[in-house]
Parts: sequence; C-alpha cells; structure tokens
Amino acid sequence: MTAPSCPKTMTHGPCGGVAADGGCEVAPGPCVFLDRPTVRWAGGDEPRPLAPEPPLLALMRQRPVVVADLPAAPLSRESLERSVDALAGTVDAVLLGDSGGARVQFPPSHRAALVQARGVPAWAGLNCRDRNRVALEGELAALADVGAAAVHCVTGDHTALGDRPDAQPVFDLDSTELAARAATAGLLVSVAEAPAGPPVRRRPLRLAEKVRAGARVCVVNHCGGPEAVAEFVAAALDAGADVPFVACVAVALDAASAAELRRFPGLVLPAGYLDAVEQARDPARAGVAAAVSLAEALLSIPGVRGVDLSAVSPPGREPTTAGALATIGRALS
Repeated sequence: MTAPSCPKTMTHGPCGGVAADGGCEVAPGPCVFLDRPTVRWAGGDEPRPLAPEPPLLALMRQRPVVVADLPAAPLSRESLERSVDALAGTVDAVLLGDSGGARVQFPPSHRAALVQARGVPAWAGLNCRDRNRVALEGELAALADVGAAAVHCVTGDHTALGDRPDAQPVFDLDSTELAARAATAGLLVSVAEAPAGPPVRRRPLRLAEKVRAGARVCVVNHCGGPEAVAEFVAAALDAGADVPFVACVAVALDAASAAELRRFPGLVLPAGYLDAVEQARDPARAGVAAAVSLAEALLSIPGVRGVDLSAVSPPGREPTTAGALATIGRALS
C-alpha cells in the first residue's frame, strides 16, 4: 500500500532521512510510516543465489573489504580518473555516490565504465529520485553490461534537499523495488539502512524485507559508535537479514569537509568525532587517524565484513581527499 502523503510515494518506507524526532525530511509533520507496520515484500521468495558468486561477495566471505567513496568533480572525466588512480591498489572497490548534492553527474553506468577501465571495481549507486522505472531498468542493464562489481540501490533524498530543487522528483520506485529489479538483472545488490532513524526498532525488519527482495549486502549508515552498529547487526541477523554488513566510516580532513558531512540527512557519529578533527593542530592527520581507529573497531564486530570510507570533498579538494582515503585504505590492509 503506497502512502499517498509520503513525499517520495514510498511503499516500503520509511526512508533513511527521518529526523531524530520522527519528522519527515521534506514535509512538515512526522513520517507517515512511523506508526505503520513494516510492509512485507510481496514479490515472492528470495531470489536464487547468483551463480557464479560475484567476486566482491566472494572476497567478503574470505576477509573484510575496504570500500571508499570516490571524490570527483561533477561532469569531469579527468577528475574522476585522477581520483580512481589515486585509490587503485589501496581499496577493494569505490562506491560511486548518487546523492542529491552531486548533481549533475554522469549517469551511473558511464561512471562505472570509466572506473573499471582504470582497473578498480565499481560499486555503483543508483537512486529513484531522478529516474522512472524505465530509466532505472536501462541503467541496471547497462551496469550489468559493463560488469559493475555491485549496485547500491537507494530511494534517494528528495530534490528539495539537493543542489537542484528546480528538478521534478520522480520516485516511481523505492529502494526495495529497485533492489528486486537489480537482482533480476544479475547484479550484486546492496541496500542501505539507517539504524538511528525512527522507528529504530523496525529498521532490522525493513532490512529483512529488502533481503527478501534481492539485496545481498547491507551498507550501515552512520549511526554512532561501534556499539550501535553491533546492536543493529545482531538485531538484523535475528530478523532474518543474513547478509554481510559494510559499516560507514566518516572521513573529515578539515572544517570544510566536516561541514559537508554534517549536511548528510540522519548523520549520527561518535560523540565529538568531528569536533576533535576540527580542533586538532593538524586536522588532516587527525582525520585520517580517527577514521582508521573507527574502522578497526567496526571491523571487529561479528557480521561486519567491510567498511565504506565516506568523505564529501569540498569543491577543488578532490585530489587531496582521494589521497587521504588511499592512506586510510593502506593502513587497513
């Protein structure tokens, strides 16, 4: 049942943008899904395992992986390739974000092709904000054709929150429905979950429905320290979401990058995490050390099979950010 009053017309809500007080990220008042039972996936049983097993998934079963967001200037092939080259050999894949603060970008499949041409596995983000189901299915077919390592299926932030509020929001599908189509396309599918977003107690159940739809990896959004991640992973496994978990690690290198991170909807970090970086004598060094320490703690949690180094680079600082992510990747290898 689609909630008519949801600004994203979601069926399998709530999204990850619910405020700590339960408020909708766009409309006034509470999220319409707060008091509704978790919507079950109605598309049938879980999809069959992918055969052969995707290399990235096989790697996660052997050892924890390190993934990094890819800092690149919009619509710049040169910037993208420069950052990929900086990260090559230091991380297991790069996550190509598809956020509302990064428009306009090359299409996900084109960016994935550019990345993989440099020898680095591409974990492509795909959102439902800007594309109807026909366009989404076309992107999925293209990602499968270029051999993307994985696709990260998200509903997406509302256009009112991004760099293009003039754009009409689409939301023809939500992340659960997109995950099912991505699995049908033969792709390794990841989805996000926001453990700190209300209703907290139902987040593990929502993830379990995404797994039933086709998700094979869960990216755990910033929800505090290792204790909060461990609690969510244990609850999700109990709910039936038996998948590898990749925990997000915020990377701040100065006051500007910390400010960019604070723009993330629903961001919850360990107490004082960003403040310590901003107040350090050498913020860049402090930011790298803090990220390494947090990543090591997260990787010690049973069920966590990887970390994603999450950094939002201020314009013009993409090469510096990529270099810092590479340093963290080497420290964790």
